[in-house]
Formats: sequence, C-alpha cells, structure tokens
Amino acid sequence: MSTTSTKINLESEKNTDALQLAVGKMNRYLDKIMEGGGKKRLEKLHGEGKMSARERIAFLLDEGKPQIEIGAFAGFDMYADYGGCPAGGVVVIIGYIRGRQCIVVANDATVKAGAWFPITGKKNLRAQEIAMENRLPIVYLVDSAGVFLPMQDEIFPDKEHFGRIFRNNAKLSSAGIPQIAAIMGSCVAGGAYLPIMSDEALIVENTGSVFLAGPYLVKAAIGENADKETLGGAATHSEISGVTDYKMPDDKTCLNTIKDLIDKMGRFDNAGFDRAEPRPAAGLPEDIFSIYPEQGAKPYLTLELLRRLVDEGQLTQYKEHYGKTIICAYGRIDGWAVGIVVNNRQVVKNAKGEIQFGGVIYSDSADKATRFILNCNQKKIPLVFLHDVTGFMVGTRSEHGGIIKDGAKMVNAVANSTVPKFSIIIGNSYGAGNYAMCGKAYDPRLIAAWPTAKIAVMGGEQAAKVLTQIQVQSLKDKGHAPDPEGEQELFEKIKSRYDTQTTPYYAAARLWVDAIIDPRDTRRWISMGIEAANNAQVEKFNPGVIQV
Repeated sequence: MSTTSTKINLESEKNTDALQLAVGKMNRYLDKIMEGGGKKRLEKLHGEGKMSARERIAFLLDEGKPQIEIGAFAGFDMYADYGGCPAGGVVVIIGYIRGRQCIVVANDATVKAGAWFPITGKKNLRAQEIAMENRLPIVYLVDSAGVFLPMQDEIFPDKEHFGRIFRNNAKLSSAGIPQIAAIMGSCVAGGAYLPIMSDEALIVENTGSVFLAGPYLVKAAIGENADKETLGGAATHSEISGVTDYKMPDDKTCLNTIKDLIDKMGRFDNAGFDRAEPRPAAGLPEDIFSIYPEQGAKPYLTLELLRRLVDEGQLTQYKEHYGKTIICAYGRIDGWAVGIVVNNRQVVKNAKGEIQFGGVIYSDSADKATRFILNCNQKKIPLVFLHDVTGFMVGTRSEHGGIIKDGAKMVNAVANSTVPKFSIIIGNSYGAGNYAMCGKAYDPRLIAAWPTAKIAVMGGEQAAKVLTQIQVQSLKDKGHAPDPEGEQELFEKIKSRYDTQTTPYYAAARLWVDAIIDPRDTRRWISMGIEAANNAQVEKFNPGVIQV
C-alpha cells in the first residue's frame, strides 16, 4: 500500500472515530433527557394509573413507522436554579396515526408537574407553527399544572408567550387544520383554554380535570368548598357543562379513540411535489463518518458527502463551473425531487485561476445560488440547504466588487422563497452566511444540526481576538495595559465563553434548531419534512427586487 493510501486511510479512521464519539455523546445526553423528571416521579405517575408522556405517544403512533422528535434538547443546561427542565417539559413528535402524518404534543407531568417554563411555551408555539405551515393535524395530550409561577414574567404576557398558544388554536381551527386534545391530567387556569379551543376534546375519568381555578383558589376567591372532581372532573364536563366531547375510562381507551377520530379525517389537496420510487443513497450511511473531517477544520470532498444523502448518489449540478464555493444541484431524497444548496468546503480556483476558500460565499457563488433558488421556486421543487459556511468573503477587493449587493440578492431570494425550505447545519454556520443559507430566521420548515455544528456570528477564535483587541485598547486608554500573559488570559476567557455558545447544544436548548441529529438520519428528516409540506399549497413566488 502506498504512503498516500495509508495517509488517507488513517485520516478516514480519525474522521470516523471523531464523528462516532460526537454521536455517542449526543445519544448519552438524549438517554438522560428521555428520563424526564426521573424514576421516582415516573413511578408516582404510574401509581396514579397514568402513562408517561412518551408512553402515551408511543401507544398513539403507528408502530414501525418513521418519526422525528422536535426540540428534545429544549431547555438543555438551562433553569439550573429550578432543577432543570428536560426537553422543555413537553414532548413533540411528528409521526403517523393510522397512516396519517400528524404532530403530537404531550406535557411531561414528571417535570415540575408539566408546568410551563419559558422554553415550554416556545416549544409549543414551534409545534403549532409546524402544524400551520404544513397543514398537519395536531394532537395535544394535556397534563400540566399551568404556568411555572416563579418565572411568570417570562412566559405570560408577550407576543410569543403562553397566550399566543390559544391565539394559534383559533387560527388553526379557522384554517381547517384539525386539533384534538385529550385532558389526561391537570389542566388549569389559562391552560384550560388549549383543549377547549381545539376542535374536539376528550377527558380521562379520575385523572383528567379542567377548570379556570382549582379548589384552593376557589376557596380563597369566593369562599366555596369544592373538590377537584366536582369542580372540573370528567363527569362534570361530559355530563353537566358539556365542555368536553368524550369521557374516557383510562389513558389507553382515550388514545385508541383519538386513533379512530384521526382515521376518519379527509385529506387536503396536496402541493404536488414530485416523488419517484425511493432509492438508497450511494455507498453506506456510515460513509458520512469517514468523509466529514475531525473538528470540521479541514477541506473535504463535499460532493462525496452529498452523494451519501441523495438517491443513488445521482446529482445534476447547476452552473457546475461557476461560483464553485457553493454547489447547487438537483437530486432526489427518498424519492422526493429536491434542489440542494450546499457550501463547498474544498479549496477551488475560479475561471481566472484565483484561489477561493472553501466554505466562504463569494459574489459569483451568491449569484449562482440566487438564480438556482429562483428556478426551484418556478418549478415547485423543495429546497434543501446544507450549511458549512464561515460567511461572505471580506476585504477591499470583495467590497469593491459588490459583495454586499450580491449577498443581499441571495438573502432576498431565500426570504421570499415560497417552496418549502429545509436546513441541515453540518458544520459552521457563521454570520450572514447563516442567513443566506436559510437559518432559523428565514423560516425553514425544519432545521436540524449535526453534532459537529457551530452556530454564531463568527468563530470562537476570531471573535475572541476581536473582543480581546477592543478590551486591551480600552485598558490602554485608561493607562492599565495588560502584560502579554494577562492579554492571553483575557483571550482564553473570552474564547471559552464564545466556544460554549457556538455548540449545537446551546442552539438546540434555545430552539434555534429543531433537533441535533445523527448524520445518518438526515434523509429521514428531509423526507418526512417534504411529506408534511406536501399537505399545504405553495403560494405564488414574488421575489421582490433582485437584479440578476
């Protein structure tokens, strides 16, 4: 074996080991998150005759069918003063009920009795947004003590807080998107509106209850003594008030009834996205591990990575020899026709023989991507963005060449695109590059990150250098210039903080991405996302002013 072959094999093994370790770390975190509030609280729940949130969802969804979880890392490493909030205290999964794709939202009563933290509200709103954009039926499995009172000022009054959920209930209903709610535990105060503003409501005997004020508050407010069941139990609301539509003896009967209700629903006119017979991607899914470089710091064969994601590795490149730092290509993922925009991480040469750095967006690559996005909108082809971008090219030459104008064209095309967009952050996603590649602010239908993702205004080292220079200059102006050792200490401190904030876990905790995923699951995420998007008609594309 030649020295070159040996070197390549060693490099592949290092890459594989690094990505496998990153995926293993992610899975260990997920295992802990899946425990919710812990074993003791789960046992208490079972003692009350109730299933856990995850058990309820598993029973409800079709066995053996694919599913994806939204926001598993929501709240990760947050709210330490209150004991944490695994998965944001609510489980959200897109799956299938009697063959019909749905989104299910289930309060986790083992986490602070299902109380709503700020991130809980944000996650519920994201679930409703997905339902609205894709016309997906939404099922709420309600078991919540209501707003987490110690943080009420961060969850109650604002536009994207708790009350927005009920506004969305009304909007979903008005749009004809089915909502079914099952009251399977506590449902109190403002939270009582969620199930009752849904189209149909079920309630479980003995465990389910719904009221604007519980027994203690009623006693304090008007002096009346009333027990929980009389005030808002299943018999009260199914036989007296008529607030609920179905009285269920237990969790399983309730969930089976939901299956029957979903089974009878009609279908929407679909968008008409093209789908052929699904084919596997080229090579093995594990090949991705050997291709993506350790730490994502080195150039790699982006096209080879891409061929592990598209059916049979077949791609039709658009403007292959122009704007080479972005690859634009047509292909299929699980049969679905897609237009792919991916940052090319190889160092390339343009037509003038000039070196262009991989992962950087130059004027010509921005121009190419803009034209490609316009074409996909014209042909009704969903767009897939794969991020590994350090930003737009900077410097005098780029500024004189109009990089801002060319970048603005691309951002405009992304912002006004009406075909569904899906973003996978595989490596860097820095600065305006995040925007141009359809970051969270640009309404991707789904956005996921690999464990190797880094999301920030710029890289940790670059940011630390800039901030250190500013702080050192400020100290010099005050006559307190640090020595080289002190300057290095300041740099390391800033870099450490910045590096923490660029991790995919920091982003996923705040729902800047919907999930951190195993790279081998990328095809499933995109396929299920396009299937969901196919439920909703595509609006006419009007790009605004783009000078092409």
